[in-house]
Amino acid sequence: MHFRIILRILGILLMVFSTTQLPPIGVSLFYNDGAAHAFAIAFALTLAIGFIIWLPVRGVQQDLRTRDGFLITALFWSVLGLAGSLPLQLSAAPHLSFTDATFEALSGLTTTGATVMTGLDTLPESMRYYRQQLQWLGGMGIIVLAVAILPMLGIGGMQLYRAETPGPVKDTKLTPRITETAKALWYIYLTLTIACALGYWLAGMTPFDAIGHSFATVAIGGFSTHDASIGYFDNPAIEIIAIFFMIVSGVNFALHFFAWRQRSLKHYLQDPEFKFYISLLVFITVVAFVALTLTATYEPLESLRKAAFMVVSVATTTGFATADFAHWPSMLPFMLFVAAFVGGCACSTGGGMKVIRVLLILKQGHREVLRLIHPNAVIPVKLGRRPISDPVLEAVWGFFSVYLLVFVIMLIALLGTGLDQVTAWSAVGATLNNLGPGLGEVSAHYGDINDTAKWILCLAMLLGRLEVFTLLVLLTPAFWRR
Repeated sequence: MHFRIILRILGILLMVFSTTQLPPIGVSLFYNDGAAHAFAIAFALTLAIGFIIWLPVRGVQQDLRTRDGFLITALFWSVLGLAGSLPLQLSAAPHLSFTDATFEALSGLTTTGATVMTGLDTLPESMRYYRQQLQWLGGMGIIVLAVAILPMLGIGGMQLYRAETPGPVKDTKLTPRITETAKALWYIYLTLTIACALGYWLAGMTPFDAIGHSFATVAIGGFSTHDASIGYFDNPAIEIIAIFFMIVSGVNFALHFFAWRQRSLKHYLQDPEFKFYISLLVFITVVAFVALTLTATYEPLESLRKAAFMVVSVATTTGFATADFAHWPSMLPFMLFVAAFVGGCACSTGGGMKVIRVLLILKQGHREVLRLIHPNAVIPVKLGRRPISDPVLEAVWGFFSVYLLVFVIMLIALLGTGLDQVTAWSAVGATLNNLGPGLGEVSAHYGDINDTAKWILCLAMLLGRLEVFTLLVLLTPAFWRR
């Protein structure tokens, strides 16, 4: 383990992150909301700490190994939550406790969208903007952004990219150079954000709300500048725009890259994961619409509007709300919540286990059924026309098993803190899948649960954002052996 190069990179990344405190200062000065000092102090502290870490090892030149990348990723996201919490603690409003501020910052950076805050409409504009910005930065991953500039500092970034990029296949690159890959991903991400903000603005949002909600939409985050979330606007056009960009942001960004590069949409129509993703959203929307209509929860047209928005929001793990789905009739709350376990596509900003993993698990299950009928048959598992190798299938099953094991362990831990069963299992599911809103006591916010439960859920958010293994590998003795 090259600890000196790890410290050097961690110091650089903290100094880079400190600059993200500057835009909220500008917002605070523009609106004169009196919160600029909190961001100024947070900027100075984060920059100073990063500089102190970097200075003694600034001249170290070593190759970065895969194990180093895992440790840097885990350390940086942990430290990032602490640094990001500073303005929330230092400001007079909301002036959160250490636990609540760290929870809120991690929730934003991991694009979970679980909040401990209420009274958002009365907060300083800079604080409302800052929460949205945290999600936007976390959406594609601060690490991937840093990968684009690390080569300029003499540090290779492929190891960080492997540790950070969501999805079952870690070595796939869109371009031959990792720096160009990171830049391509961020150009697409930025373009979608601008297009989403313009759409919201044209549909009736103020520029402030349009920018803030575009950050959360493209990041699949779910934070809002209002307590009532998207429901605050009660605008069908805004909801349609949100649905479109939530779906688009939940799609594999490699498909967006190839569509842009080749000026063609055929890659979407040929991709098995995309087709399964869209089919699943349509199917659940239809079921929700029928159930809401038959139970007379809403008028038919309103049922379709509510069903389409909430299904897409929850299934993509965004977490925006136009209705309280936790109080919908019949099996609907459970069905929507389970859909979040599937989440978005690989290499998207969505959470969950990822659509491609669930698709491969279903195909593997179908193959085992066929093997019962034809024991000697050779039956490959295919995505489209491409056979999937057994090592990939084994990795998917391994991930699925560990994911469920982590879920059960955290559920037991939360029950041990005194939470009821519905609150506990939904809170773990909502944070591990980076969804945000849960059921029971956490259907609206997480502010009323105890601090021990919040720290457990902070770990769940990190595990979900880094797809479990990136953190769990640090707990194995083999990782630390020479």
